Amino acid sequence: MPDIHWEAPFCGEGSACFRIGTDSAGNAYIAIAGAENVYLTDTREALRALILDVKAGKADHLL
Repeated sequence: MPDIHWEAPFCGEGSACFRIGTDSAGNAYIAIAGAENVYLTDTREALRALILDVKAGKADHLL
């Protein structure tokens, strides 16, 4: 398992909380807060784009 540095959880109103993490190789991770051992990984840019779309209301049904 990679050494992942997790940021503080992001909790939307009425939705699950999630966390973003990064490793020393520049990969990004996203997991439901409290379940960081089960996560998605992709490039940092791809996960950033996903989060920006969610925050913009384009994909709020995914979380």
